[in-house]
Amino acid sequence: MKVQLEKTFPMPGSADTAWALLQDIEGVAGCMPGAKITERIDAQHYKGTVAVKFGPANMTFRGEVEVTALDSASKTVRLLGKGTDTTGSSGASMDLTARVDAIDAAACNLVGTSEVSMSGKAASFGGRMMGSVADQVMKQFADNFAAQVQALQAQAATGAAQSSAGTKATAAAPAAAQLNGLALIWAVIKDWLRSLFATRKA
Repeated sequence: MKVQLEKTFPMPGSADTAWALLQDIEGVAGCMPGAKITERIDAQHYKGTVAVKFGPANMTFRGEVEVTALDSASKTVRLLGKGTDTTGSSGASMDLTARVDAIDAAACNLVGTSEVSMSGKAASFGGRMMGSVADQVMKQFADNFAAQVQALQAQAATGAAQSSAGTKATAAAPAAAQLNGLALIWAVIKDWLRSLFATRKA
């Protein structure tokens, strides 16, 4: 089972602020709770796990993510991810491209294009609802991401005001780091599966 999504989400901050967050491990992971990085192989490759609860049952997925492109000039990142649950009965993969487009000094858009594929038991939960549920999950991520961008934008503004007043700034946007692609991909899958299961049980 496969679904393709292309979404644009307005962000309450500058393109530079949003791009810094998109590359920050802690920042992106904070937008998608539940995923855990267990190993950073190198700057482009990660391994990790995510726990998924289906009513009274629990599943654990193990996955790998490769950062195939990270372009600061166009503020674009591309990720390829794949994983299976520990029983080997379900699998998932995602090809995701995310881009930050500037609007003005205080606003930008987060543009995401993704293709998600599910197999095994996980795919049986999907049916015709896969697209709508994936859309809702991406909206939830975007809301959390926007809140973080707004907070960073406020910190940057406070730092600039303190600097102009001759006071040392105490808060600033975090330095760019490697993107936590695993947190994004597998938290999306986790919430998607949980939502599908809950709908099916209703």
